[in-house]
Amino acid sequence: MTHAPLARSSLSLAIAALLVPTFAAANPVSATDSTAVSAADAAPTSLDAIQVRGEHIPEPMLLSSQVMSLVSKEDIDRQGASTAADALGRVAGMSVSQGKYVIVRGLNERYSQALLNRSPLPSPEPLKRVVPLDLFPTNVLDTIEVQKTYSARYPGEFGGGVINLSTAVVPEAPFLKLSYGLSGNSETTTQPGLTYYGGGDSDLLGYDDGTRKVREPFAQALASGQMISVGEHFSREQLAAIGASMPNAAINLLQTSDSINPNHSGSVAAGTTLEFAEDSRLGVVASAALSNSWRSRNGVQQYGEARTGTAEVLSQQQYLSTSNEARLNGLLALTWEVGKHTLGASTLYVHDTEKQARSREGFTWQASQVRRNDATRWIEREMLNHQFTGKHVFGEYDDLTVSWRGGHARASRQSPFEREINYFQDDFGFWRHLNNTVSLGDVNERIDSAAVDVDWRLPSEREIILSAGYAWSETERDARTRDFSFLITDTAPFYNGYQRPDYLFSDYNLYQGYLELRENTGANGASAYTASLDNDAAYLELESQLTGTVRATAGLRWEQATQGVNPRNLFQGGSTLPGNTLDNDYLLPALSLTWNFADNLQLRLAASQTIARPQFRELSPLQYLDLELDRMTVGNPYLQDTEMVNLDARLEWYFNSGEYFHAGLFAKQLDKPIEAVVSDDVSFLRQSFVNAPEASLYGLELDYRKYLTPEVSWLGDKRVFFNANYTYTDSKVSAGASDQVLLYNGSALAAPLVVRDGSQMQGQSDHLANLSLGLESGNGDQLTLLVGYASERISARGTFDANGVQRQPALMQDPGLSLDLVGRKHFTLWDVPMSVSLEARNLLGEEYHEYQQLGGGRIDVNRYELGRSFGASIEARF
Repeated sequence: MTHAPLARSSLSLAIAALLVPTFAAANPVSATDSTAVSAADAAPTSLDAIQVRGEHIPEPMLLSSQVMSLVSKEDIDRQGASTAADALGRVAGMSVSQGKYVIVRGLNERYSQALLNRSPLPSPEPLKRVVPLDLFPTNVLDTIEVQKTYSARYPGEFGGGVINLSTAVVPEAPFLKLSYGLSGNSETTTQPGLTYYGGGDSDLLGYDDGTRKVREPFAQALASGQMISVGEHFSREQLAAIGASMPNAAINLLQTSDSINPNHSGSVAAGTTLEFAEDSRLGVVASAALSNSWRSRNGVQQYGEARTGTAEVLSQQQYLSTSNEARLNGLLALTWEVGKHTLGASTLYVHDTEKQARSREGFTWQASQVRRNDATRWIEREMLNHQFTGKHVFGEYDDLTVSWRGGHARASRQSPFEREINYFQDDFGFWRHLNNTVSLGDVNERIDSAAVDVDWRLPSEREIILSAGYAWSETERDARTRDFSFLITDTAPFYNGYQRPDYLFSDYNLYQGYLELRENTGANGASAYTASLDNDAAYLELESQLTGTVRATAGLRWEQATQGVNPRNLFQGGSTLPGNTLDNDYLLPALSLTWNFADNLQLRLAASQTIARPQFRELSPLQYLDLELDRMTVGNPYLQDTEMVNLDARLEWYFNSGEYFHAGLFAKQLDKPIEAVVSDDVSFLRQSFVNAPEASLYGLELDYRKYLTPEVSWLGDKRVFFNANYTYTDSKVSAGASDQVLLYNGSALAAPLVVRDGSQMQGQSDHLANLSLGLESGNGDQLTLLVGYASERISARGTFDANGVQRQPALMQDPGLSLDLVGRKHFTLWDVPMSVSLEARNLLGEEYHEYQQLGGGRIDVNRYELGRSFGASIEARF
């Protein structure tokens, strides 16, 4: 094991030095004086010494010394957010990438961690260890807490922030809610699109009816541990039977739909509390939701290079893709309160399936041909999370609290029979078959975790809380892909290459020997890997009311983790491809201070040291297709952990109930940050990852919320809600001439050839802004205008040749300006309280645009219209 103390250990020493005088400053009563104080008088005096200057400060903000943002149920309803990712996109300093990954303070998703009731979560994404937050519907959440400064009781993987999703608690009164929604998009709904038959009507629920099931003799061949190609283990007759067992027309034949259906969603939620005794009650909350949505992308993809200092387009293809997403989720939560003890148990189930059909065609410069690629995919993601929690309060004055939690979670991603068929256009303008692939992907991940926290309020004049805790988690992942193709043999008639796909891949052609199945699965572990992350952590934290207006928290966390990724050869065992095991332990200090220096005014200061680990797929030396970016990506087994120092300061003014102004400054220093880079060493864009030498980041964060009650008769009892936040972030990557970076193939390059010195970090936007302006009435009616803006950011770095000349410019994204309108109206029908919600999204028609730009030239790597979305839903409450 390598002990890896952070280079900037002076912060650890400073915090350790503060622990001793904290006791002295917070407990100035002499031994003689203390004997004059009776035990009966001791308990209340710990609160008498605190000066209450915060009648408008929300309780979580008053009791915590951390910089945080809270998203309440009220905030979620006001935004009309359907997922956790949607809700977090409106928080100060936060933006959302790809609709599901959160960027906090300019640091991309790898630097943030999502927890469910403070327990870690598995990821169903094969490309990332980070959890996509679009998996969590807001109907199962009670609050979302974003802690932007680090405290020792949280995991040491902390960069931009930690996101804690909290599920429902004990309901105050029984309830039953039913809802149904209908929505559409101007680029998709009622427009032409692509589809394929698949499993028929059951596809609408996201579950396969058996069409995509691996049948015999294919199942037996896969289990044999042998490569499925003609030779020692398989004859041509056996291969023909295996090929004939695969689904044909149901997945091979693209179909054009004249009109794509609208989106549908429905949900039910219920809860009640059962009273057993005066101090014993059981809370039960259950919810379920089902949705089906469509999305079409009609866009252009270009490929090019910077040959003479100018970005030059070499290839261009038009494409149309249509995805149908079906999602089912359910939550069951039980909470038993008895006296000073609380026990909880919850199960969360999420099943999300995407059925995609895509066709892309255009000129390909490498082959000097017009080519077409048709593809069908079925991607089924599932997560099941079980959690048990407990909280126990002891002592006459409730001065000892013991909290514990344990969790078991599984996530999977199945992608059976992903199909691609390539054609080229002959001299007469007809499409002729070129080649094809069939892939079966399988990813399974498991997380077991347990933790305990002990908080002891010491008997002192001023409040002192000593906390200690231990946390353990074990993550295991198994991922594999099998790739196949059907080759047209020399004995096949020439016209077979022009046949419709279901005719070409027919049983007749297989048994006549016109087609031959061949496995292309990468040997040497190029298509399978196992990964694990074992983490043990313990912490000690001291929180003290130093004076009547100053509260401090100092903590130290020890964290030891072993993370490994091991490529596997599916056919011979072992692998000659490099794996990587990171075995490190860290001491991570954290210090925060809150000064309530005037009525409803607080100043927060914080400093900490944290880390960020590479994600599993980033460590695996396997090449794969990132479906969201439509780009080939290969991991880098030579990546190392990133180490960070974080500094924060925030002024908070709560000038009225629910109203505030926050102004904050933050700065971060990163050693070995992980950055995505693209290269053209294989005649197409390929993305990988490197450790840049170091980077720095700083910024300004402003957040303002205000309610206005204009004296206008037509407004009645309504009030105006105004919330605006703005974040400025600047970052700089340092790469000196003597610095080197290791590429995925193990070669070392001078860092400036991969990472330009002084450039901004990947994923960081200089400017983020959100504005919410709305009308609200006392009965919950709302009409809210939502405006969001994010400036351009780097999605992947470009590369340079040995002479420092840029070969590939950086890939940029420009999220731009978004404008949404959301409204809700309450009414009563047949004595049933009901509400209707209306929403209009992307009213300005902003497009998705990823591009490269250099010397006046521009390459549109991916560009398509997002369209305007409109929706309506109705909810009944019983």
